[in-house]
Amino acid sequence: MSDRLPTRKDALRLLRQTGCSTNVIKHCETVTKLAVEIAQACQTQGLNVDLQLVEIGAILHDIGRSETHTVDHGVVGARIARSLGLPIQVVSIIKRHIGGGITSKEARKLGWPEDVYVPQTVEEKIVCYADKRVEGTHRVPVEEPIRKLDRRIPASATARLRMLHQEMIALTGDCECLQ
Repeated sequence: MSDRLPTRKDALRLLRQTGCSTNVIKHCETVTKLAVEIAQACQTQGLNVDLQLVEIGAILHDIGRSETHTVDHGVVGARIARSLGLPIQVVSIIKRHIGGGITSKEARKLGWPEDVYVPQTVEEKIVCYADKRVEGTHRVPVEEPIRKLDRRIPASATARLRMLHQEMIALTGDCECLQ
């Protein structure tokens, strides 16, 4: 694994090379725009956020959709990212962007490898949150993904997304980008 982040151009090339569809790539670009806005708002509030890591992690967060469109795409994406020699911080963003995070108990039920699937760092949280706020290429109110997630994942995971929303409000000073 490398410690060096790929450039934006290289990250987009990796999405294409691994077989991500145009729609997935456009979604990743929209998530990236929102994630960077959130990260910049956090910086304005005095928080130390790695803007480049947020950008590259957001671009690559759905690389696993090159192989599957199931909830497993985070695990698959992490495997792909490791095989490409991407930095561990990017692998972690990819692995931890599902729902509002998946606990080890929930991961066991899904048959996933033993690991941490709940966002830990501010960069992981920003990308996870931005992804939930984008449907296709459109920003949506936070209640929309919560309603959709309520039907697919445990209530505890939707509760984590609600808490993540509150955390983003606190970290950004309730910036306009969250509206």
